[in-house]
Amino acid sequence: MHPEVVDGGMSCEPTFIKIAPLQAEQAIALDRDGYLLLRGAVPTAWREALRASFDAGVGTADQWAAPRGAGWRHALVDLDPTVQRTCRLPLLLAASAQLLGGPFFLAQVEGREPLKDGGHQPLHRDGAGMKAVAALVFLDAYGPDNGSTRIVPRHLDPGPLDQGEPDETLALMTAGEAGDILVFDADLPHGASRNRSGARRRSLLLSFMPMCNRATMDASRAIRNVRMDTGEVFAP
Repeated sequence: MHPEVVDGGMSCEPTFIKIAPLQAEQAIALDRDGYLLLRGAVPTAWREALRASFDAGVGTADQWAAPRGAGWRHALVDLDPTVQRTCRLPLLLAASAQLLGGPFFLAQVEGREPLKDGGHQPLHRDGAGMKAVAALVFLDAYGPDNGSTRIVPRHLDPGPLDQGEPDETLALMTAGEAGDILVFDADLPHGASRNRSGARRRSLLLSFMPMCNRATMDASRAIRNVRMDTGEVFAP
């Protein structure tokens, strides 16, 4: 089931979607590591349309309500039907449900791509104490040469209360092909690497959040350039 996406706000009545659980082996790995790399999760037939949507959504800096970081290409994509279908892939939703453990919603989706010699991020935590799931849908092959994402597995993470900077020696470098999805606890240390080769590494960045964060996210829609309907609720 793929509910209609409405431009300009939320539906008057939320749509509740029941999410099937992950397979046991995947659930165990996700609970242990805090992330799961879903190989080839995006149907092949969708990938060219997603790349086209990304490229069409790249505009000038003034299309964003808040400044975007240098060294990156950004794309507005959240009204595209194929992007919306991708955000609702059953395996992606199942992994998000495993991490969040209760009803949740899609808070945001946008396109990001590190430019040549750009994109490096220090290891950081997006959660900042706010429970959330992040997902990267890779639209091109990715690896150490073109700005792949580093992530510290949960069982190696000293935790957010650690006073020092995250330890780079603990981070794993992801690598794979277009159509892969990296889904992870946003509070895990992670960061993109420098795009040394200049090869394209387009991705969709998604954020799923529990219902307790609804009011906060609704209040920041404009500054985050969220145009899509976010009223749908996914329930494990």
